[in-house]
Amino acid sequence: MKKKQWLLKSFKSAFEGIFYCAIHERNMKIHIGAALTAGFLSWWFALEKYEILLLLVIIEGVLVAEMINTVVETLVNMISPDFHPLAKIAKDVAAGAVLITAVFSLVVGYILFFSKL
Repeated sequence: MKKKQWLLKSFKSAFEGIFYCAIHERNMKIHIGAALTAGFLSWWFALEKYEILLLLVIIEGVLVAEMINTVVETLVNMISPDFHPLAKIAKDVAAGAVLITAVFSLVVGYILFFSKL
């Protein structure tokens, strides 16, 4: 396969993964909605550039954490379709990572937007 075709196929696969999460994962839909709301509020309150940059980094972290959680859950389900305590630990830890990023994003959002209200 030519290098250009390989690169295009790589991008296509990456976008398919993003779209899969956005369409099939309930929590990803929630995170995307929160991200759009934060984006609207950053425009509405005319945040400074550094505040918008911080907001974008936080949003990216939450979305990536949710996608990694989806990977972990999918792989665990494939490898261990029946209940197994180690599978539960893997899924719970991945979900916990998403929860931590989401909670910290709320803290950052509070710090950025509370003073503007």
